[in-house]
Amino acid sequence: MTKPPTSQRREFTLFLITGGLAAVINVVSRIGFSTVVRFELAVLLAYGVGMVTAYVLARKFVFLSSRTSIRRSFAGFALVNLFAVLQTWLVSIGMRNWLLPLLGIVVFRDLLAHAIGVAVPVVSSYFGHKYISFRDSR
Repeated sequence: MTKPPTSQRREFTLFLITGGLAAVINVVSRIGFSTVVRFELAVLLAYGVGMVTAYVLARKFVFLSSRTSIRRSFAGFALVNLFAVLQTWLVSIGMRNWLLPLLGIVVFRDLLAHAIGVAVPVVSSYFGHKYISFRDSR
């Protein structure tokens, strides 16, 4: 098995860093949203905040060779994120309402469920954004 070229490793590492920052913003905004709406809706609203943050950071720091227009790349980004938000929502709700109570975990249950839900689509999102949102159109 061959190692990916250094530039691809660097790109993926930068994706993890910028995506991690966007994930933190996602989780923190969900905490805020949870003060005014139900957890299920707060997860979706926070995902939107995190998605916009992730888009700006990915465009500026990760997918530097992309010449795709902002309009087209954001449309692709939103499409890829439709799949990712479904994963995030299902995992977050499943963890919060089923798995964590089954394991007897009650402390920080919402935070833990949401953080795991946000982490699940990392790899599929990277490839979706690389080949759909920010594909090198040259």
